Amino acid sequence: MIKDLTTPLDEESVNCLEVGDVVTLSGYIYTGRDAVLPRVIKLAEEGRLNEYGIDLQGAVIFHTAVSSAGVGPTSSNKVEIESSFEPLSKYGVKMHLGKGAISKETVKVLAENKAVFAVIPPVTALLESQTVEREVIAFPELGMEAMNRLKVVKYQAIIGAAKGRSIYD
Repeated sequence: MIKDLTTPLDEESVNCLEVGDVVTLSGYIYTGRDAVLPRVIKLAEEGRLNEYGIDLQGAVIFHTAVSSAGVGPTSSNKVEIESSFEPLSKYGVKMHLGKGAISKETVKVLAENKAVFAVIPPVTALLESQTVEREVIAFPELGMEAMNRLKVVKYQAIIGAAKGRSIYD
């Protein structure tokens, strides 16, 4: 059964997710990878997210760059990305989207913060057709790795880590 989710995600929606569930996402999600995520954490620590119109409460962060070719997941187990899971979850992010196995420690951190990791297969063309708006909202100097706000319709993902379990175990 596919579970339809709309952002921002509420705690009840996230608490119902189990490893292996297939979800569709609609609404606004944020993008970020190696260069952006540490900067977003710094903005959150400094209380400056609102300067960029970033609201992490119930947010979804997609580990991707945005280019004219579209969007597709990058590996979430890169140090700069995986180390962002804990602080971003503490600041309100409920779902991290990407690909690849994450560490057992990260799976535990997600559970402690009532957040999940969802895996998106590399399907750039499909995701592009389900991306209806895109806007660079922070760090434009990073080009395709800048932080974007995307409006998506029925993005599909598989829950890869929830409640202290991982699909990769």
